[in-house]
Amino acid sequence: MDYTVSEVLQYVAENDVKFIRLAFCDIFGTPKNISILSSELARAFAQGICFDASAVDGFMNVEESDLLLFPDPTTLAVLPWRPAQGRVVRLYCDIRHPDGRPFEGDCRHLLRQAVQQVSATGFECKFGAECEFYLFEMDEKGCPTNVPHDSAGYCDIAPLDKGENVRREICLTLEEMGISPETSHHEQGPGQNEIDFKFSDPLTCADNLITFKSVVRTIAARNGLFATFMPKPIADKSGSGLHINMSLYKDGRNLFVRDKEHHSSAFHSFIAGILSHISEMTLFLNSTTNSYARFGSYEAPKYITWSRENRSPLIRIPAASGDYSRMELRSPDPLCNPYLAFTLLLGAGIEGIHNKLELCPPADFNLFTADAETLSKFDVLPKDLGEAVEAAASSTFVARYLPQKTIEKMIASKRSEWLNCEYVGDRVEYEHVRYFSRL
Repeated sequence: MDYTVSEVLQYVAENDVKFIRLAFCDIFGTPKNISILSSELARAFAQGICFDASAVDGFMNVEESDLLLFPDPTTLAVLPWRPAQGRVVRLYCDIRHPDGRPFEGDCRHLLRQAVQQVSATGFECKFGAECEFYLFEMDEKGCPTNVPHDSAGYCDIAPLDKGENVRREICLTLEEMGISPETSHHEQGPGQNEIDFKFSDPLTCADNLITFKSVVRTIAARNGLFATFMPKPIADKSGSGLHINMSLYKDGRNLFVRDKEHHSSAFHSFIAGILSHISEMTLFLNSTTNSYARFGSYEAPKYITWSRENRSPLIRIPAASGDYSRMELRSPDPLCNPYLAFTLLLGAGIEGIHNKLELCPPADFNLFTADAETLSKFDVLPKDLGEAVEAAASSTFVARYLPQKTIEKMIASKRSEWLNCEYVGDRVEYEHVRYFSRL
């Protein structure tokens, strides 16, 4: 619900709210928060709450470290798992310099700017997310093990599917927080689950995705389980993807709806724009060394092409109608920063329209079983994090949409991450330690 500042203050006063979590993300998509007492909320709205930005990876230096959090009243949500007496609520924040300027590394601000730029051209984009995750058993000390919660497969039911009640609790919690889940089911891997939520504007979708991951981890822990969003936690099983659904509107009409079996030119050019820049932005969609173990197996894409309904290409057009007509990008994974990912996807799609890019013919066949000669006609996604880093570093496209400092900090961090992984003796252990427990 789009609350105003006065409505949030009134809600807090009338509903026994004692603590407010001021939430934000670093440039890598890691959620952060500072808690304040309800008595400080009016000051937070008016003056901001200061924090040490030099302690947040990728933000500021020690010699210029102060930044301010200004809560966004439209993002008010009660945390249902906290006590009913002395309630806790969460507000996402805008980040500003002490002189009032927006902080260039504030990823929510970057996405909001991108949405405004799209709106200025007369278009509107809607985003939806399909996020997969694994549930693992905990040991007697409450530490995660490598034992999956069950051995069920795709869309199996109880008792083989042991995650049914956990998914139910997650969905009900999301509803209480104003997020509308649409479907949930067991996925292909043992202990692997998926929950999809209703499409919305890009900024709301990104906020909801960060909230979703927090809810999943919290509810799993309440049930004695550990949830991980690591892209490939089990080497020979299905990886966890973050399928991003996008639709494009103009004058209230969804341009992805077929008209007499034909799509609009904007539909074709939007997809062509994303295909043309996908390699340059892959670092921001697949940000870990482990991300690239997904590509090319278990329905995770490898080849840069598209098709209708077919689940082997990078982009597919699901069999849906009306407002649910959309494109689905299948390469991203849950450890990306959704604000940066959505910013780049919007830029690529709209550039495709402005430049009237032609869409290549669809690959209406199984790319996983096609012969080498057929596959040689397609470009491929970066094969590893190192290749993705270099593609982003040399990209004029990325530089048009993200601040130079943010790009430099991301490149430096991820290049170091890649080199460290290349030189370790046990890559599996390195990735497990680095990514298994990461939000």
